[in-house]
Amino acid sequence: MARSWATFGVDLHLEPTGPRLRRGLTDALREAVRGGRLPSGARLPSSRSLAADLGIARNTVAEAYADLVAEGWLTARQGSGTRVAEGRQVPPPGVRPHRPERPRPAYDLRPGTPDLGSFPRAEWLRAARRALTAAPSDALGYGDPRGRTELRTALAGYLARTRGVRADPGHLVICGGFAHGLKLLTTVLRARGTRTIAVESYGLDEHRLLLTAAGLATTPLPVDGQGADPGPLKDAGAVLLTPAHQFPMGVPLRHDRRAAVVDWARHTGGLVLEDDYDGEFRYDRQPVGALQGLGPDHVVYLGTASKSLAPGLRLGWMVLPPDVVGEVAAAKGGVDTCGALDQLTLAEFITSGAYDRHVRAARLRYRRRRDALVAALAARAPAIRVTGIAAGLHAVLRLPPGTQDAVVRAAARQGLALDGLTRRYRHPDAVDEPPDALVVGYGTPPDHAWTGALDALCTALREALSDRENAS
Repeated sequence: MARSWATFGVDLHLEPTGPRLRRGLTDALREAVRGGRLPSGARLPSSRSLAADLGIARNTVAEAYADLVAEGWLTARQGSGTRVAEGRQVPPPGVRPHRPERPRPAYDLRPGTPDLGSFPRAEWLRAARRALTAAPSDALGYGDPRGRTELRTALAGYLARTRGVRADPGHLVICGGFAHGLKLLTTVLRARGTRTIAVESYGLDEHRLLLTAAGLATTPLPVDGQGADPGPLKDAGAVLLTPAHQFPMGVPLRHDRRAAVVDWARHTGGLVLEDDYDGEFRYDRQPVGALQGLGPDHVVYLGTASKSLAPGLRLGWMVLPPDVVGEVAAAKGGVDTCGALDQLTLAEFITSGAYDRHVRAARLRYRRRRDALVAALAARAPAIRVTGIAAGLHAVLRLPPGTQDAVVRAAARQGLALDGLTRRYRHPDAVDEPPDALVVGYGTPPDHAWTGALDALCTALREALSDRENAS
C-alpha cells in the first residue's frame, strides 16, 4: 500500500549541497525564493512529504523551515501550512524589474475580434460534457493528422448547407486557426515549386509577413468596388483572397471575377486560397456562397471559429482539393496537433444545433450594432460615408482627405482604440491610391460598452474635423 506522502502534498524540486544537509537545504530553499522560482504566497510541501521526497529526516526539513521563518523568508500559520512570505524575491543583477503593461483603452473598435463576453459558456459546457462522455478512449491519443472524424463530418455537412462548400469529410483538415492553416499551406506551396503568391492590395499585414517569412514573394491585386482584380494573376503560382467580404474594404468579389479566378486556376494549375473569415454574418443581401463551390479541385477553403465563437479556441478548418490533403497532413507532422476534446466539443455543438442558434443570435446582435453605428454617424457626423456594411463585423468610414491621422489621435484622447486604413492594411507594392478611412470593428465591445464607444467615436470625429475646418 502506498504511503500517504506519495499521493498528497505538492512537488518541489530542490538540490541541497554542501557537507551539512540542514544548511544545504536552507540555502536551496532561500535561493528558490530569492530567485522567484517560489513566488510570494506559494505553499511549500509539508515537512513529512518533502523529507520523504528528498530521502532525509523530517526533523531536518522542519528545522530548515523554522530557520527561514525566523529570517522572514517563509511564514507558518496553523491550518494554512508553510508559505513564501510576500515581497522576498530579488531580481538577478542586470534583470529589469517587471513594468506594468500600458493601460488598455476604455473602448476598442479595432476589427478582428468578436464580442468575447457573448461566448455561449453554458451551452459550450453542456456540449463538452456530452462529447467527453461519448468520446472513445482512442480520442485521447495522437490521432489522425486531419483531425477528429466527428468534427470533420459535422463541418462537411454544416459548410455544405450554409456556405455552399462541396466538402467530403476525408478532404477536411483541422488546424489551429487561419494563421496555422496558412503556414501549413505555404509548406505545401514551396514543396510544389511555387515562388510567388498574389494577395489583395488591402489585407492583413500579418498574413503577408507570414507568406514572405515562408519564402514566398507576394504581388498585390488591385481592389476596387468589385473586389480584387484578377488581371495580374498570370505570373503567380497561388492567390489568397477574401471573396465573400473583402478585408477590410468590405465588398464581395463580383461574379465574373470569381469565374476568372477559378478559370485561371484550372488552366495554370495554381491554387486559390479562400479566406472565409466571417462567412456567417450577412445582413442586407443574399449570402455570397463560397468560391470553393465553383472549383473544389482548385480552391482551398479556410474557415475558423474565431469570429463566430472566439479566437481563443484556436480551431480552424481547411477543405482541400483531393490531391492536397496528404501533403497538408504530412506538413502537420503526421499527428493531430489540435486539441481533441475541443474538436469533439465543437462537433457536438454543431450537430446539436447549438452552433446555428448561437450564430443566428449573434447575427441579430451585430446587425443592431451596425445599425446603431450608421444612425449615430448620420446624426452626429454626416460628412462621414460608411461602406462595407452589408456583412461582417466591421465598417469602413471614409474620411475627408488628410484627416485620418488626426481622427486616430483624437480617438486616443477619448480612450478609443481605432485603426486607420492606410497604415495597417495596404500592401507596400500596391499602386492604387489609398483613401483616408477608418476600419471600425463593431463586434469587439461588450454590449454594455457599445453606447459609450459610439459616443467616443462621434466625439473624436467631430473634434478632428472641426479642427481641420478651423485650420482652413
